[in-house]
Amino acid sequence: MDAFLDLVLRQDPLTVILVLMLLSALENVFPPVPADVAAALGAFWAVRAGISPALVGMLCFLANQASAVGVYIWVRERGDAVRQSREFRLLLPPEIQPAVRRYFDRFGGLGIFLSRFLPGLRAGVLPFAALNHVSPLRALLPAGIASLLWYGALTAAGSALGLAYDDVKTTVARVTGALGTVGILIAAAGTAVLWRAAAKARAKRLAQRAADTH
Repeated sequence: MDAFLDLVLRQDPLTVILVLMLLSALENVFPPVPADVAAALGAFWAVRAGISPALVGMLCFLANQASAVGVYIWVRERGDAVRQSREFRLLLPPEIQPAVRRYFDRFGGLGIFLSRFLPGLRAGVLPFAALNHVSPLRALLPAGIASLLWYGALTAAGSALGLAYDDVKTTVARVTGALGTVGILIAAAGTAVLWRAAAKARAKRLAQRAADTH
């Protein structure tokens, strides 16, 4: 990331802003992209360059939100094809899919809102919401509010730390790492619950088949 920062600081402002927006947008397509760090460093760079950090933060948020909406719409329009693909069935076996649908029915917008703060989960929550027929208002509104709050916090952190790049990187890494740990724990617990539900569904189906044969 140090080499990336040196490269960015040598570019003209328009190029820098476009790169930051691109990184922010790519997170929803390729989650390992360091969009959080890019947003905080964007505010840091804006302070050094004499540009409004709020403007840079808002542009990064809009780019991120645009790609999130695009992914949601794409998955929603191709839901059946995605659901029937071999890759998706390996990721989420058919026995588990009803449990995921019940999760969205139960937690809905609140679950989407909270998930958008968790690295590793936030990029996947809207595609899964689209697959489970969560309406655009119920899915995109809480996701957008959560992203706006998150990008606002990143912009404030980057602006406050100003030229202290090491502090920016350390602070964001700690926060992201802590939230990432929470996300992993939630994902692990959710996986355990879903597999248990799948096992019960398979056992019930086998019992029904045995009863039918007799």
